[in-house]
Amino acid sequence: MGSVQFSVTGNVATVTLDRPDAMNAIDPETEIALLDCWRRIDGDGDIRAAVLTGAGAKAFSAGADLKKTMPPAESYAAKAFGPGDHSFVSGLATDKPLICAINGYALGGGLELALACDIRLAAPHARFGLPEVRVGTIPGAGGTQRLPRMVGASDAMLMLLTGDMIDAAEALRLGLISRIVPAEDLVAEAQALARRIADNAPLSVRAIKRLVKEGGALPLDEAMRLERLVWGLLRDTDDRIEGRRAFQEKRAPHYVGR
Repeated sequence: MGSVQFSVTGNVATVTLDRPDAMNAIDPETEIALLDCWRRIDGDGDIRAAVLTGAGAKAFSAGADLKKTMPPAESYAAKAFGPGDHSFVSGLATDKPLICAINGYALGGGLELALACDIRLAAPHARFGLPEVRVGTIPGAGGTQRLPRMVGASDAMLMLLTGDMIDAAEALRLGLISRIVPAEDLVAEAQALARRIADNAPLSVRAIKRLVKEGGALPLDEAMRLERLVWGLLRDTDDRIEGRRAFQEKRAPHYVGR
């Protein structure tokens, strides 16, 4: 794919932003390639989890490539109501778990890409920021909405309104990332984590992700009712029966996603 590399090993896909000389900045070609990756991940029944990372040791992604992303010729209305108004982040709307291995700078759209993933691991030298306010715009791919939900309004406002960066230790303290992993082990650990998730019952994994995402926007009593409904939908699945048989027979379960 040129600026994005895509591979599948077992039930795990790995997507690698591959423009290290440009700090893996996202240009129009990269955006198209990423959208294709998300479609492949969502549409391939054999893929049960995915890892997203960046090439090189300096950056996960510095965000939009400002040299190649000047305002388009068409009006925003034409873009919004035209065919395929999807950003590289909106295409991540899949029930399959996405793990982001942040191997350096995650800035602007790069951080928004990481925020759209479900689990974030980071190398010790990783840095995080949403500097859009410094160049006369705003984070327009979820930054103003996802970041406050993850770290709280005050800490999010501090990052959003100043454009300042934070380091990996601060990101861990805020809950922006789950773990700090040595840089040389980062992708391997993310892939191992993805394999552990992929070994679980796929319908259960996808149901849990959807419940967490949708339930967070509901009052607790409504979210609990939704959880109970989904539990009922899974109750008689082949995989739930297989899980109990495997436990009784003291063997690894073989899940097929039905």
